[in-house]
Amino acid sequence: MINLWSELSKFWLDRRRLVHDRFNRTLPFGDYVVDRWEKARELGFGEGTSIYDSSLVLGDVKVGSHTWIGPFTVLDGSGGLSIGSHCSISAGVQIYSHDTVERSISGGVAPVVRAPTVIGSNCYIGPHAVIAKGVSIGDGAVIGANSLVQIDIPAGMKAYGTPCVVVGPTSAHSK
Repeated sequence: MINLWSELSKFWLDRRRLVHDRFNRTLPFGDYVVDRWEKARELGFGEGTSIYDSSLVLGDVKVGSHTWIGPFTVLDGSGGLSIGSHCSISAGVQIYSHDTVERSISGGVAPVVRAPTVIGSNCYIGPHAVIAKGVSIGDGAVIGANSLVQIDIPAGMKAYGTPCVVVGPTSAHSK
């Protein structure tokens, strides 16, 4: 056991130094061990997509190609979740396709409520945004950091806030 601990410690120190020297960052232990692109392939996500080891993936989650899924994210596909291609899902984002509100307040009598959630292609979801079940976010949309998204967001729009509101077209769509 001591030998295993010694080997793990050496591995972690070597990887930590390598990543720090190359990218000037430090990571949770699992992200030194798991290849983000391999994890995405194992989950059946599209070509060139990556997902950090610290991300939680539940249920039926489909992701297109060349999408970046940051650390400490929650992708809840228990009601169906689809994310398009060329998206950035920032650190700490939580995307849900179910909730237990009615079940909780009914003392467990009401069922869990599920609804598919859809994120289009070419979307940016800012850090720590929370997207509620059943929401659709159109292609090319931008969601600001710390937003609570409980409404559909049309394609090409930027939206932010708690609750999230549409504030206008993205820079790519305003010309």
